[in-house]
This record gives sequence, C-alpha cells and structure tokens, in this order.
Amino acid sequence: MTRNKTDIKFNILLIVLFIALVFSLLSGISLGAVRISLKDTYSTIQSNLFHMNAASLSKSTMAIVWNIRIPRVIMGLIAGVGLALCGTMMQTTVNNPISEPYILGISAGATFGATFFIILGLKSMTGIGAFFGSVISTAIVMFIASIGKKITTTSLILSGAVVNALFSAFSNFIISIGANSDSMMTIKFWTMGSLASAKWADILLPLFVVLISLIFFMTQYRTMNTMLMGDEVAITLGINLQSYRLIYMLFISMITGVLVAKCGIIGFVGLITPHISRILIGTDHKKIIPLSAMLGSLFVLWADILARCLIDKAELPIGIFTSLVGGPFFIYIVIKNQKGGQR
Repeated sequence: MTRNKTDIKFNILLIVLFIALVFSLLSGISLGAVRISLKDTYSTIQSNLFHMNAASLSKSTMAIVWNIRIPRVIMGLIAGVGLALCGTMMQTTVNNPISEPYILGISAGATFGATFFIILGLKSMTGIGAFFGSVISTAIVMFIASIGKKITTTSLILSGAVVNALFSAFSNFIISIGANSDSMMTIKFWTMGSLASAKWADILLPLFVVLISLIFFMTQYRTMNTMLMGDEVAITLGINLQSYRLIYMLFISMITGVLVAKCGIIGFVGLITPHISRILIGTDHKKIIPLSAMLGSLFVLWADILARCLIDKAELPIGIFTSLVGGPFFIYIVIKNQKGGQR
C-alpha cells in the first residue's frame, strides 16, 4: 500500500512538473526585452515547422522567436537536465550530500580548459578543452579528498576549494598574458554563465550528450541504490562499485565539459535539485533521476527568465540567480550534515 501511494505521488509530481515545464518553455520564449504574445509565438513555430504562412507577423518577431528565444530555452532545458543529473550522480557516487561540479571545482577546471583553447585560437574546440579540464579537475579533487582513505564532507569542501582556486588562478593568468578584447568578452561569458549566445547549431552536441547520459543513468538505478548502502553490502552482492564510480565520473566530466563550453558556469543546480527530489519522493534513484532532471530544467529556465527581465534593457548573468538561491541552500546542507555527524 505504501509503495502504491509513493508511485501515485511520483506520477502526480511528474504530471505537475511537466505542465510547469511546458508553461516555463512558453514563458521563456515570450518574455524578454521584447515581449511577444503566446499567439505570435505559436504562429512562428507553426510557420517554421510546417511552412505555413504567417503574414501577420513581422520578420523581426519571427527572427527573435525562432533564431534567438527557442534555441535559448532549449539550451536552458538541456543545461538544467544535465547539471541536475551531474549533481545527483556525484552525490550518490561519493555518498556525500554536497557533491556538485560547481562546488567541487570541476566547472572551474572545465572553464580553464575552454579558456586555454580560446587563447590558442581554437575556439571551435572549446568543448574538447572543457572536457579535458573537467576530467583533470575531477581526478585532482577525488585524489585530494581520498588521502585520508575516507571521503568526508569536510575533505570534499576543502579539496573543491583548492581545485577551484587553482584552476581559477590558471585561467586568470592565461587571460592576463594572452587575451585580446574579443577573447576577454568570450571568457567573461564563461565565468558568469549565460544562455544568450545559444544558437540552433550549438544545441545538437549538448542534447546528444545529456540525452545519452540520462538514458544510461536511468538504467543504473539499482547500482546507485546499492551505492547508498556502502561498499561492504555491494561486495556481498557481487558488485564492484569502484569500476562503476570511474564510469559515472567520466560521464559527469563529459556532461560538465560540454555544458560549460556552451553555457559557462551555472552553479548550484546540481546541489539543490537532488535534495529537493529526495525530500519529495525518497531515495529510489528510479524516481530521483527523472524528478531531478525536471526540477533542474525548471530552475535554469526561470533563472534565465529573471536574468532577462529583472532589469529593463539589460541582461544579467544567469549564474547570479542560481548562486543567490544555491549559496544559502549550501550553507543549510553543510550545517545539517555537521549536526547529523555530531549525533
């Protein structure tokens, strides 16, 4: 009976979140410096998809909706799903509630890799640079945090802070000695996070990486549930968690690298959404993964809407809004975890 109630609650949550997501996507297309009605939005989409005549719409309206707003909200949707997925998997992989690419310096490593390739004049290969940067930073964080043989919240925070400072310093050094005015603006975009430059051509790679990763992790929910029980239980069940951890961290690095290359650093999405999902539905990853993905996309979409609409004729970096929510949430989790450890 309890399981049936949980399943019903989960299904209701998915329906509610799906409706909220559709509303958020339409709002993201309609709202901005130029307000566009839902009717005009629908007409533009219909015109481009089915080649129907939309004579009542101006060319500027159609260009804003189809070439700017729609790629932007799709990228926001992809980024939200990917970042939430990374946070969920990291927290499970290391069995620690504060694990998230931004906090642990993995995003800073990806930014360094992207920055390095930009300075070298390889802007078209920033995704590759960001991936290698995220892999290197992940390896360093995990190595430092595991020196004491057991990865704790404190060791992760400290190792993440060290790696974040280290790669941020490397990035700033490279910028200081090699950046011109054009690359400076590009690098500023990476360090503060934005969806403003999203284009149709930018969507395919992140969509492919995030979708494949989502499908893969959806098939891994039994292993992830086992991870929560600890290595000793896994050994008795004949599961080698170390090999799974390595595979999962490679997927996390790949997602982080691709998203940082396209959207810059958007922090705390992966920290907040898994915690909210566990509060709502429990610890079963079969339910946590899709729920976190939908919450992450909603979080990023509305942060982007606020970034566009809060100040008239100006756009703020999306990372400001995610950090304003995520910072206090991070403090709350750390304090709660410390109190739990003292009992």
